[in-house]
Order: sequence, then structure tokens, then C-alpha cells
Amino acid sequence: MNVLLIMLDSLRKDHVGCYGNSWIRTPNLDGLAKEGVLFTSAFPEALPTLPVRRAMHTGMRTFPCRHYRRKKGDVVMIPGWEPIPEHQVTMAEIFRHHGYRTAMFSSAYHMFKPSMNYHRGFDTWEWIRGQEADPYRIPLSRDIDVEDPKYLPCELAYGCVGHSLHYCLPNMEDWRTEEDWFPPRTFGKAIKWLERNRDADKFLLVVDEFDPHEPWNAPSNILKLYFDEAKYDGRRIINTRGGPYQFQEGELEYTLAQYAGEVTLCDKYMGKLLDKVKELGMLDDTLVIAVSDHGHNIMDHGVMHKVPSHLYPELMDLVFIIRHPQGEFAGTTCDAFVGHHDILPTVLSLTGLLPPMPVDGRNVWGWVTGQEVNSRTYMTSIFSEWVWCRDGEYAFISDLDGKQARLFDVQADERQLDNLADKKPDVCSKMYKQVLLDADGPLPHYETGREGHAWYEYPDVHAPTARVPSIDHTKSR
Repeated sequence: MNVLLIMLDSLRKDHVGCYGNSWIRTPNLDGLAKEGVLFTSAFPEALPTLPVRRAMHTGMRTFPCRHYRRKKGDVVMIPGWEPIPEHQVTMAEIFRHHGYRTAMFSSAYHMFKPSMNYHRGFDTWEWIRGQEADPYRIPLSRDIDVEDPKYLPCELAYGCVGHSLHYCLPNMEDWRTEEDWFPPRTFGKAIKWLERNRDADKFLLVVDEFDPHEPWNAPSNILKLYFDEAKYDGRRIINTRGGPYQFQEGELEYTLAQYAGEVTLCDKYMGKLLDKVKELGMLDDTLVIAVSDHGHNIMDHGVMHKVPSHLYPELMDLVFIIRHPQGEFAGTTCDAFVGHHDILPTVLSLTGLLPPMPVDGRNVWGWVTGQEVNSRTYMTSIFSEWVWCRDGEYAFISDLDGKQARLFDVQADERQLDNLADKKPDVCSKMYKQVLLDADGPLPHYETGREGHAWYEYPDVHAPTARVPSIDHTKSR
């Protein structure tokens, strides 16, 4: 059995048709869901980009991000934003050991920064350059007006919304056709690899596309599906920032259209890859998983971009679809709590392999078939200095000390607008204790060193003997 794992960065669950969206075109994700199992309660166990991928590639939780030390070349400085630990075995290393041909194609540039090692174990890998603040070309001077449309590369690029524009606009300067955008290039590389490696007895192919991550700049032929240029007189390039943000009239609608366009663009080229798998006669022998790493805040709770204190559904809800080669349980849903750390043990089980070491994740396919009892009753997560817990009744958001608590009834308040923390302090206390249980003790606090060049863990937060969470917490692991 082959394995095709597709990661889309910042793809919101509520912006995909098979999860209920009625206005964004995602026919290929929708089609995959009809042929596979749609997981409705999937959440990241730690955010953002790199903690998610650590969990996905190793089956080990990054939460609660203990012993973080800033690595050379890291300007993000979020606990958990680190290389895959040397003592952990990666998915690619396991499959290569068992005779699989392994490959990864990705435009998620953070994985390839100095000190990072996320391509470890792949026979071949390729980094598609130029996303966001990738130092691919010399950035624009900070004293220029980055919102001047003259910096757009071609007529097909109507505009661009997001941050890091001083970097990304020069990275786009030679774009001329739709094929120059990132999803066509990333999925296109994977398609060519499949054509060249059709002789492989079995393969693991990971396609990790950084879109629809910001900045958003859908090609105009797709953007027009969601946006009427003739009725818009706002900025075409909008240099946003994270946190509270004020748009001018019509600009939020334009921003939402740009994001929707990128979602459709990603879906289009993911579909081309799936078509190639089918054309080469591989579909009936290929396990396909499509997943997002997290969602994205787009003014839903008054903020733009990924804000650690805003762990609401628009950021926390994942796209998570598994298509079995033989079409088992096609068109069904699974409401079990699942996360990225479950991907490795699931694909190992379905391909008949055993993990070479204990992992934190669970084989979720056993829950789909009913052959295993689902004992996971809640999920926990962390993003910088904020934690999150979710069970069947409530969603809980808090600072690390549990003092700035927010609580929401997930059944009665789907968008999580009515904070019940003051009314239900006992529930807040219970859910915070669940966070501490998963953390195996107090949560690590960090402070920046002098000149912000390093992060140091407060020495009195947890005992020196504190350990990484064990694999035996069956309720949440």
C-alpha cells in the first residue's frame, strides 16, 4: 500500500464544502470526503506551523513545549518551534527502512530554515522557494510604499493581502501565468515525481503546501469567482498586521475573497495530483490523507492572523480526511477527537507496519471501524502563552496560569461568542486540570533573554525531573 499525505497550511474547516461551506468551491476535497472518512472533531495539539509538523512526522506530542531553546536562524521564537528531536524517529525514516520510496515536496519554508531538519528520512525532497518571508530575493526597502500596485508582478495578480509583503512581493516578481503560483508548482513537482517513479513497489509521498497561508494573492481568474473588481475601489495591496485591525469599507470582503480564491486554487491543484494517481492506476493501492495544520483568524473575533489568545474554531478546527485504498467506510464521518500525532500510528497500522518506538498518537482507523474503543474524551493544545481544552460540551481558552479563562458551550454557541467563565468557574477549573494532567505537571513559562536573543525557561516552574508526557493518558492521548 502506498501513502499520499497532503498538508495544506492555514486551511479553515469552515471554508471547505464537505464541512458545510456553501460559497467556496472545493470540489476535490469534497470528492475525497465522499470517497473517504471525514473527521469532524480534529484539532492541533500544539501550534503553529512547526509544532504541528513535528507531531505529524513523529506521532509524538509537542505539547506542552518543554525545554524550548531558540535555535540559530529562528526569528519566530514560539515554544515548540524547533527541529524534530534527534531521538525521535520520523515517518519517512520508518517507511524508507521498510523499503518504501520516500519523497516530500513543500513550499513551507520554515521546515528548511537553518537548524531545522524536517526533510530527514526522505529519499528525495524539494523546497519550492519564495513563500511569505522566505529570503529568496532581496526584500523591498522599508521606506517604500509596499501597497503601491506597481509591485504586483503581472495582470493575473490583481492584489495581495497579508504581512511580510516587503519579502513576498519581490519573490513574486517573475510570475506571469497561473502555473507560477505556489500550489501549481508544489503539486506539479509531486505529479512529475509520480510519473518518474511509477515503477516503485511502494511509496510515501508527502506534499506540504504552505498556501492558503497569508499573504493571499489568488490569481484574478479565480479571484473573480468571489469578487467583482468593478464594484471595488479599495486597496489592492493591503499590508496587514496580526491582532486587532481596521479595514476600510469593502476591504474585509475583498480579503475574504482573496482567501477563498487561494483555497480554491489549492483544491484545484490537489485535484490534479489525485487525477494523476488515478491515471497511473495507483488509486486503488494508495492511502490518501488530506489535513490542515490549523485555520486562520480573519476578523472573526476582531483580530487578523494567528493570535495565540484567540484559540477559537476559525483557528483550531482542522480539515482531516482519510481515503482507504479499497474505499472502506467511504462517505462516512467520524466524530472522535483526533490530531496530527495520530497520523503516523494510523498509517503504520493501515500499511501493516509497527512503530519502532512508543508514540503518543492513536490509530484512529480502529475508531472508524469500531474495532477499538475510543477512550479519548477531550483534547488539549498550546500556542505560545495560551492553552486550550475541548470536550463534548465545552471549549476552554486560558493563559498558562489559568487566570484569564474563557469558556464556551460548543453545542449552543458554535461560534464561541458567549463567554461562560464567570458563570461556570467549576468547569473552568476542571478543564484547566485536564490541561495540567496532559502536561504532566505545571506548564512551562518562558521569558526572553537580554536583547531578545534567546528564550529561557523559568527555573522554578517545574521540577528538574519533569518529563515529556507519557503515552498512557488514554483519555486524551
